[in-house]
Amino acid sequence: MWKVVGSSVIFHYAAMRITKPNRATHTYRQRLCAPPARVFPLLCPVRETEWAAGWLPDLVISSSGIAERDCVFITPDKPGKAIWYIISHKPENWFVEMLKIVPEVTACRLEIQLTPNGDECFADITYSHTSIGVAGDEFVASFTADSYRKFMQAWEAELNHFLKTGSRLGNDNAP
Repeated sequence: MWKVVGSSVIFHYAAMRITKPNRATHTYRQRLCAPPARVFPLLCPVRETEWAAGWLPDLVISSSGIAERDCVFITPDKPGKAIWYIISHKPENWFVEMLKIVPEVTACRLEIQLTPNGDECFADITYSHTSIGVAGDEFVASFTADSYRKFMQAWEAELNHFLKTGSRLGNDNAP
């Protein structure tokens, strides 16, 4: 037995609450200075350490040691840890899709599609954050188009710098 109360469905025999999502989704197109075959392998929890400042997963669970379907990795996140799961990894199509769960905060779907553009490529990157708690409501409210654009531009600059120099941005003299 169940009944609808406002936007929630109340089940008399279970402690279940169904509600409409508090979600924010943004897409950004990056222009990267290398072809997809060179960029795609860098979209990996292990390889990202080569080009993204501050990126260092605590754990990567992978049969191959790099990004693949069903790869799981854990990263530090506010307020605790984020659990990532690669649900689709298609190098032949230059496409990867991941889920990122920050318990009691957000569930996120990340999609990256590379498209050839001469000797370069475009990366269409979509993040869709859904709140799963009070902290998630605050995060979703702060996940604006402007904040996302700035995040994507910083990522684009880091990746392009690495593609041009082979080193992390701001770390040109490192071994």
